[in-house]
Amino acid sequence: MTLNLEAKKILLRKIPHGLFICGVKDDETNEVNGFTASWVTQGSFTPPLVVMAVRAEGSSHEIIKNTGTFSLNVLKSDQKDLAAVFFKPQKALGGRFESVEFNLGEFGLPILVDSVGGVECKVVGNVMYGDHTVFVGEVLSAYLNNDVDSLNLNSTGWNYGG
Repeated sequence: MTLNLEAKKILLRKIPHGLFICGVKDDETNEVNGFTASWVTQGSFTPPLVVMAVRAEGSSHEIIKNTGTFSLNVLKSDQKDLAAVFFKPQKALGGRFESVEFNLGEFGLPILVDSVGGVECKVVGNVMYGDHTVFVGEVLSAYLNNDVDSLNLNSTGWNYGG
């Protein structure tokens, strides 16, 4: 039996995804960078874990591998335009966080000021396979800014997956 590619694409796009801004900080240059992440889920209660798939060819991927840390910022339901700033793949560092106010959290990672909030994570596992790496991050700190509805991929009309 062969894989029905059209059915696969439609069905995989039906999996619900939130939209998040993943933040990183390069230890060598001290530069902050990030990207829009949609393949994210909670992985454990104790310890608190998040699981995130990251495109292997991006510059932030290498920073996560090198530093073993990342932040995840939960966007508010009306922040599609902000998600778009961080959405397109980027080879070089810089530029994206210049358009948004952020603070560095307790572990030095970018936390957006105008968002639902964010967490800082330490990588405790990863699986490199295909064109993405799945990182498992232990949540080290959490910042709640606004307890409001979060942005999801379906509400934007965008597709990432399938």
